[in-house]
Amino acid sequence: MSRLPVIVAVGGVNSAGRASGHHAYRRIVFDSQPRERQQQTLASLAGLMKISKEGANLSPKQEQFILGQTLVRQINSSYFDCEKVPVQNQCTINQSGTQPVEITLQKKHLPTPLPTHWSVKRTEGSQVVVEVASPLECLLPQTHRALVQSGGQLPTGFDPASLYSARSHPKGLSLSIYAASDAVGDMGIDLNDIRKLVSPEQISVYAGSALGQLDRNGFGGLISAPREGRRATSKQLPLGLPEMPVDFVNAYVLGNVGVTGCNIGACATFLYNLGLATQDIQYGRCRMSLVGSAEAPLTSDVIEGFRAMGALAEDKALMALDKDRTTPNYRRACRPFGNNCGFTLAESGMFLVLMDHELALETGARILGGVGSTHVSSDGFKKSISGPGIGNYVTMGLAMASARSILGEDALKHRTYLQAHGTGTPQNRVSESHIMSEMAGVFGLENWLITAVKAYVGHSLAPAGADQIIVCLGAWQDGIIPGITTIDKVADDVYTKRLDYPLKHREVEPDYYQAAFINSKGFGGNNATTLLLSPGKVKEMITCKHGQKIWRDYSKKLAATKERSVQYDADNTAGKTLPAYRFGDGVLDISELEISDQDIRLPDYARPINLKVSHPYPDMC
Repeated sequence: MSRLPVIVAVGGVNSAGRASGHHAYRRIVFDSQPRERQQQTLASLAGLMKISKEGANLSPKQEQFILGQTLVRQINSSYFDCEKVPVQNQCTINQSGTQPVEITLQKKHLPTPLPTHWSVKRTEGSQVVVEVASPLECLLPQTHRALVQSGGQLPTGFDPASLYSARSHPKGLSLSIYAASDAVGDMGIDLNDIRKLVSPEQISVYAGSALGQLDRNGFGGLISAPREGRRATSKQLPLGLPEMPVDFVNAYVLGNVGVTGCNIGACATFLYNLGLATQDIQYGRCRMSLVGSAEAPLTSDVIEGFRAMGALAEDKALMALDKDRTTPNYRRACRPFGNNCGFTLAESGMFLVLMDHELALETGARILGGVGSTHVSSDGFKKSISGPGIGNYVTMGLAMASARSILGEDALKHRTYLQAHGTGTPQNRVSESHIMSEMAGVFGLENWLITAVKAYVGHSLAPAGADQIIVCLGAWQDGIIPGITTIDKVADDVYTKRLDYPLKHREVEPDYYQAAFINSKGFGGNNATTLLLSPGKVKEMITCKHGQKIWRDYSKKLAATKERSVQYDADNTAGKTLPAYRFGDGVLDISELEISDQDIRLPDYARPINLKVSHPYPDMC
């Protein structure tokens, strides 16, 4: 029996705010929202930013502060001082004539063994005076002004680690805890109720980061410690691993014992993991899956690494684009498909909850959309590891062919649109636009709507695909598709044949578009395209399979789920909810398992793990 993966909850946070309740999406299209929804968005952000728990009666000054301290903007000093980024320069101190260099050190800092040409002249209490009879190589600390000062930071004042007992957790892991907890809360269904309906191995979790955790509490601190005279800690290496987001969710949020994994594909990482979850559900291996990614790359070291590659929008180049400006327009740092100069690095933690459609019907879960298919392809032989290749033509072709078979020819041509990868680099605007134009021609599309959410939230690397998806899900609720408002016009070298790049938000009937394509491209030749189905199309497919009565029965359960989800949203805005973090709580002991050769039973699950497995290769007996 075919099972359709449906999205029943979203959670997490990026520079636009909280994903649940569609608040991050509504911040992006804020100016096109009615005042009531604007106030709800402001209230959600006020709670995140610790401005007001209730979010009511915000002053105009507070509202402007909230709007100014979200989305892409200048990196603030809580991350690092952009005017005084610490560096160390190599230098050589030479002898003056025949006189050796004399230096004073703490006795405990004296190198062992003593270097050649060093001799201890005298001891003065806890210090020693050393003569160095050869040129002395050393590092001199100084600072410099950051050449890149724009970033897609989390809303100012929000710190996920402050919401639970984070013990030296890298920021990416704190984001994972927050995002997964938010997604579970947004679901509006108690996890214990789901555990009554599925066996333990039928829940999967896929998540990860592309870079790993590179701040001081992860790999960044581990690698720099010896060179800065510090000791590495016991946590920096294990917590720095790129699969730690999924490990943290399993161990501290869900207590999951089912399938787990982390498929890393650079900037396509989220869609790679979504593909695994989709296959689990389609083939009946799992009935529920959490899919996510988290990345926190806004450190001066990581930014400098990407800048050295020529990938980021530097302040000087931004000002060159805007010839009449003497300061960079940080809000418009990311300009997909316009005249641009590089992408804008961002942070994000996002999770989706997927169920097979039958479990969603049984539990009364909200159906926000469906996953028709996810396609992954590499580039083949490459000249440059970071350059574009042919793999994305393959994933786009497969996704569009899948849409044609599911939606029909006419709906593919007229009722789909594309959330482009749209990084804001000169190379991407040419290569991706050519793919889109070519594939539109092959499948007979005209005026294909193209949008790019990185214009607002920046490029979060691994979670970028999730940033794109939550915007599509929001658009199916409110009927506003974000335009590419950070550009004045499409660049001359961008392919435009058969394509429509809206420079303003586009208002449509919420369910007019039956599907959206989510496109991701990554360093190393990692490409992925997902076919996302609208809630209306999902309903049509389910009622075609099961009949209207099943849908009516489901709708009765749905009302209670919506009510609980709305209450969760209100409590979250008011600061009454905290991330689920069960450290050392509910740890299972072998004595609590009931094991036989037929099944394994776990506490809290009504159904056992079935060990009566059929022969996987019956035709090869």
